[in-house]
Amino acid sequence: MNLLFELSGENQPLAVAEISCAGNVTRTENGIAIADVNDPERTTRLAQTHVVMRLLGECDASKEDLERLLDHLALTAPGRFCCRVRKIHPVTVNASQLELERMMGQKIHGTVDLNTPDVEYRAVFTNGRCFFGEVLHTIDRGSYAYRNPQRRAFFHPGVMMPLMARTMVNLTHVEPGEKLCDPFCGTGGMLLECEMMGIDAVGSDYDPEMLIGCKQNLPNGACIRADATKMPYPDEAFDAIATDLPYGQSTTIGAESIDTLYTESLKEIRRVLKQGGRAVIVTHKDIRPLAKDLFEIVGYYEQRVHKSLTRRILVLA
Repeated sequence: MNLLFELSGENQPLAVAEISCAGNVTRTENGIAIADVNDPERTTRLAQTHVVMRLLGECDASKEDLERLLDHLALTAPGRFCCRVRKIHPVTVNASQLELERMMGQKIHGTVDLNTPDVEYRAVFTNGRCFFGEVLHTIDRGSYAYRNPQRRAFFHPGVMMPLMARTMVNLTHVEPGEKLCDPFCGTGGMLLECEMMGIDAVGSDYDPEMLIGCKQNLPNGACIRADATKMPYPDEAFDAIATDLPYGQSTTIGAESIDTLYTESLKEIRRVLKQGGRAVIVTHKDIRPLAKDLFEIVGYYEQRVHKSLTRRILVLA
């Protein structure tokens, strides 16, 4: 099924890469992506997408072309419906949002209900084109804000926010019931997202304080004290790895230096990862030269956090 994804806008390359956990991305434009997805329910796990739609058609970005597309589709809504329009800057359209929504409501057969519709149709204008679809679901990104780390039993400054932690887990392509390891689990942000997704996650950390906090945040979680350069796991024990490597500021590490820690932990990650599995590694600097001798580099992304921190995200296989 061809699905249309209205992206969050914070980091389009990252948002597009995340969709690949649910389907095959076939096209992108500013603010949107189109993907072939066998099971639309799989897209509910996404964090970097606002709206998921069944793509019904596309046309040039004008009122007249959208009218012709709707005439061609001759839609009858399966229940009460509403119509919404989004214009993604810098697109220009020869009609206002209200005019376009009224026209759509007139062209689709059925009863309009702006308050409690059964069906929502959306027209997204971008890059000189209009993409028209029927909404399957809207991602509740507010739930991520509600899960702010400061609300947890144990909080430590500088932890990854839930929205990004979910994205990292999704980039591994791990499935419910499979095993994921976070060898630098800290206070358990990755593990919490895995728990919500039905993924069997194991965390470890060398810092005793972080482990105490992780166990407070995940009373039923699996987290142990371990050196990431000498992990106590058998070869190929995990389907996926997702981890945020320590940056060296006020962190407790077992290795003699951060560089040694990175080099040796990457070797261990390679050892405990199953063939065909993915590892998503987050760092404060580009470690591709270290990773390329051990893994295939599937993706590399950057996410600015603040003036002094840009996260580098590596997807390895």
